[in-house]
Amino acid sequence: MKYAALLVVLLCTIIATAQVQSVGQAGAPPVSYTSVSQLNTLLSEVEQAAQSTVADLSKLRVDKWKTDSSNKRQMQGDVESVRRNLQSALPEIINQLRSSPEDLAATFKLYRNLDALYDVFRSVVESAGAFGSKDEFQSLSNDLSLFERSRRSLADRLDNLSASKEAELNRLRMQVKNLAAATQPPKKVIVDDTEPAKKPAKKKATPKASKPASSQQSQQPTQPQ
Repeated sequence: MKYAALLVVLLCTIIATAQVQSVGQAGAPPVSYTSVSQLNTLLSEVEQAAQSTVADLSKLRVDKWKTDSSNKRQMQGDVESVRRNLQSALPEIINQLRSSPEDLAATFKLYRNLDALYDVFRSVVESAGAFGSKDEFQSLSNDLSLFERSRRSLADRLDNLSASKEAELNRLRMQVKNLAAATQPPKKVIVDDTEPAKKPAKKKATPKASKPASSQQSQQPTQPQ
C-alpha cells in the first residue's frame, strides 16, 4: 500500500508538470506591438551609430597624430578592433535579437557588446582629442554620444524585461503549486464503527461465615464423671 501511494503521487506530479508546460507554451502572450516598436527604434539607432562610426574611423589619419610610434600602433589596433566589431559581431547580435525581441540572453548579449565597444571606442576618441585633429575628435565624439544613448536605452529595456520575466515566473510557480494540490489523491480515512463485545462482569465470591467456637463446643458430648 505504501509503494502504491508513492506511485500515485509520482504520477500526479508528472501530470501536473506536463499541464503547466502546456499552459506555459500555449498560454504565453505574444510580444506586444509596443515592445517590438521600442526594440526596432533602439536597434535602428545602434545601426545608424555604427554606420557613422565606421565612416569616421576610415577618415582617421593615426599616422599623422602627434605622438610616438608606440602609441600610434596601439591606437591603430584599437581602431581596427572597433571597426571589426561594428562590421561583423554587432550586426549578427542585432539579427539574433530581432528574431527574438524579448529574449533576455540576446538582449544582455547586445548590451555586453555595446559596453565593451564603448570602452574601447572612448579610448580612441580621447586619443583623437589629445593627438588628432579637431575635426576627427568632433566627429568621433558625436558617434560616441550616440552609442552612450543607445547603451542607456538598452539597459532600461533590460531592466523592464527582467521584471516582466520574474512576474511571469512567479505566475507559473503558482500554477504548478495549484495543479499539484488539485491532482493529489484524497486521503483515505478508515473509521472503525464496530463496538467490541462487552465481557460479562465477574461475580465477587462471598466468603463463608465461620461457625462460632461456642457452638462447636456445645455440640461435643459430656463425659460421665
